[in-house]
Amino acid sequence: MKRSGCIVSRLAVLGTLALLGPARVESQEASASSGRVNQVLEWNQIFIDTLVATNTANSSSQRLGAIVHTAIFDAYNSIDRRFTPVFVHSAAPTDASARAAVIAAAYTALVGLFPSQQPTLDVSYAASLANLIDHCDHRGPPPGRRRPCATRIERGVAWGSEVAHAVLGWRANDGFSLSYPPFVGGTAVGQWRPVPPATSMSAQGLAFTDPFVLVSNTQFQPEPPRGLHTSRYTRDFDTVTSLGRKTGSSRTDDQTALAPFWEGNASVHWNQAANQIARANALSIADSNRLLAVLNIAMADTAFTVWSAKRYYGASPFAVTWRPATSIPLADTDGNPETAPDPGWVPLVTTPSHPEYPAGHPSQNGAAATVLLAHFHRRQTFTLTTNGQPSRTYTSITQARSDGNNARVWGGMHYPSTVAVSDRLGEAIAEYVNEHSMTRLRR
Repeated sequence: MKRSGCIVSRLAVLGTLALLGPARVESQEASASSGRVNQVLEWNQIFIDTLVATNTANSSSQRLGAIVHTAIFDAYNSIDRRFTPVFVHSAAPTDASARAAVIAAAYTALVGLFPSQQPTLDVSYAASLANLIDHCDHRGPPPGRRRPCATRIERGVAWGSEVAHAVLGWRANDGFSLSYPPFVGGTAVGQWRPVPPATSMSAQGLAFTDPFVLVSNTQFQPEPPRGLHTSRYTRDFDTVTSLGRKTGSSRTDDQTALAPFWEGNASVHWNQAANQIARANALSIADSNRLLAVLNIAMADTAFTVWSAKRYYGASPFAVTWRPATSIPLADTDGNPETAPDPGWVPLVTTPSHPEYPAGHPSQNGAAATVLLAHFHRRQTFTLTTNGQPSRTYTSITQARSDGNNARVWGGMHYPSTVAVSDRLGEAIAEYVNEHSMTRLRR
């Protein structure tokens, strides 16, 4: 890659900090003196905050997280080389600061993806660099390093920015942003069709987006959904009819509260969990870097796989992909004598506008929980948030995964067998990403 020549000086950083006021500077100095900051976790939290501030749709968040953490991973890893890279294979400049590279890569990627948030990101960027400079000045150059702090930080910033621009350029042509003809499914019995007021499939571009690590979006395509005349479909139908209805359901009060909570952004939830667990376990910056890259890439490749399968099966008049909001009122047409129609049935949570099979959120829960369980014991404490809902504190990764999956049935959006298949799909993809990418190098 061509060197960008981007240099950020100490004076420029301190000049920006002067605009923040003495309280913010004092806060940053206190943070620097209290201990070394993990810049990967710091900027992962800024990514989470940016998703929340912009109310970014869940369907596009996984791709964004993978872009940000690919940039961070490759920027840091090319300086402190421990694993195979995701995309950028070039050598970093000699004596570049890996921590400065993380800051610059994260900032550059986030500004590229969220240009409206640049003023807020500028503040975080200046404060983060000032903290690093302050720590470096207090400790002096590390043993064996001849270059002063300012030079190493400048080189790290230039490198991090360069890596982020390379990753942004790579993903600019990944198929996500292209225009596709509206997809409306069909009217065959069992086939998905939009639930009014929706008129077509949402986020269809995900079905045609190039994966980060997988060979293709069909590498892990799930088996066809259960048929209308199977006992499994009958059990699915009865369960969601009883549990998923808006009024008169058999849900508990807590289940009723969990359904809209877990309708929240999966990338926000599982990055919150990963960040808090990593901090509680004092994960190193290098290990945090790989953890969050694997997490976000696994979630992204899972999303592309699921949407590809939704689009594929949703186009078939023989695959059962209709939503409960359609199947329950029209049960008298399904040819199954064990199902009974309920014309007034309405789900607790508004039905998303894409085929029922496979399921997006459960696949994300399976992928994310699998990554975390590969690194930590299941008993961990973390707090998750959803806009407009009370926060939830969990003491188990597996319990969060279970609640998130069951919430799709409690909300009336999915059938239990779809949830189970989709969770296993996410798990399989996460295992593949963890085992086949960012592999440890022999020293």
